[in-house]
Amino acid sequence: MTIVAVSHGADFFGLDHHPSTVLVQLAPYVTNSTPYSQQADIAPLVAALEAPADQEFPPDQAAQLAGQLRKVSRDRHLKGKPAAAARALADAAARAAADHDPWHWTITQTSHDTAPAA
Repeated sequence: MTIVAVSHGADFFGLDHHPSTVLVQLAPYVTNSTPYSQQADIAPLVAALEAPADQEFPPDQAAQLAGQLRKVSRDRHLKGKPAAAARALADAAARAAADHDPWHWTITQTSHDTAPAA
């Protein structure tokens, strides 16, 4: 399973860990909750959600994305896990922006991805 470690998270080490499948589920909600005239502003976030990879968002962009993710997290049609992930991502992005730090996403693999020995 692929996990995305997000900087400025809530754990002891300042990280949040999200399954990539949950982030992929968020992408259409982010797109649909944004007016067409603002689609270019969220394009990096949508691309990161659709195909999670190592990514860095500058502080000013993290602040903007935090607001959008908060809006998405409140959508009544969004299920529990994606809504919680959207809120956690929003909080992490806001902390990065408040600290004037870039917001980092790092891909990690869990031990379940290793193939058994033959």
